Amino acid sequence: MSNQEFETLLFTVDDDGIATLVINRPDKLNALNNLVLDELQKAFRYIRENNSVKGVILTGHGEKAFVAGADIKELSVLGPKSGRKASEKGQDIFNYIEETPKPVIALVNGYALGGGCELAMACHIRIATDNAIFGLPEVSLGLIPGYGGTQRLTRLVGKGRAMEMILTGTHIQAQRAFETGLANQVVPASEGYQTATEMMRLILKKSPVAVSKAIHAVNTCEYDRDEGYKLEASHFGTLCGTSDFKEGVSAFLEKRKAKFTGN
Repeated sequence: MSNQEFETLLFTVDDDGIATLVINRPDKLNALNNLVLDELQKAFRYIRENNSVKGVILTGHGEKAFVAGADIKELSVLGPKSGRKASEKGQDIFNYIEETPKPVIALVNGYALGGGCELAMACHIRIATDNAIFGLPEVSLGLIPGYGGTQRLTRLVGKGRAMEMILTGTHIQAQRAFETGLANQVVPASEGYQTATEMMRLILKKSPVAVSKAIHAVNTCEYDRDEGYKLEASHFGTLCGTSDFKEGVSAFLEKRKAKFTGN
C-alpha cells in the first residue's frame, strides 16, 4: 500500500514490520472528516490482512495536534437520523481499530480533542508527548462524545473522572492524563516517536499469536467479566498447544532469547 492511495493519511512500513500511520491534515489540525474516517478504515483493513505489518504507530502530522476533533462543518448539517448514522459509523470504525489483533500504539502529539481523544482511546496503548492535551468538549457544542468516548473514557479513568471531563468539557494536560490512566506514558516531544517505536519493538519480540490473543482477551474483559475469564482460559489453553509456547518455555529454561514464529 502506498501513500498515493490516501488523501489524508501517510502510511509507511519499516523493515521490522512496524507501520506508521499519520493523519495528514495539518491545516485543519488533523480534524476528522468523513474522508479521514473512510481512509482509516481502509488502512486498518490492510493492516489486519497483510502479514508484513506486525504493529501500528498512529499519530498526527506536526507538533500542534494528534487530532483536534471532528470536522465541525460536517457536524453542523447533521439531523437526528444523520447524526445517529454518523455516530454509528465512527463507533464501527473505532471498534475495528480497537479489535485489531496487532498492537496499535497512539502517539498523542498536541491536541487530542473530541473525536481525536476518542481515536486515541480506541488504540491499545497511548504515549503522550509533554505538550499533549486531551479533552471531550462535545457538550460545548450541545453534543456528547459519539464515537465511543463515553464508554472508553469511563473504562479507562473511572466513572467519576469521566463524568467530570465529559460534563465540563474541560481539557487536561498530558501529566494529568497519565495520572488518571488515560495516557500510559508522558515523554518529551522530541522523544515521542523513538519511545513508541521502542515499545512496539519490545512487543514484537513476543509471540505474535500470544499478543493477538491477549488483545482479544483484554478487550472482552472490559465488556463482560465472566465471558472475559472464560475467553482468557480458552485462549490460554489454545496457546499452550502452539509452537511459540514451546519455544518460549524452552528458551527460558535454556537461558536464551526465544525465536517466535507466530505458530
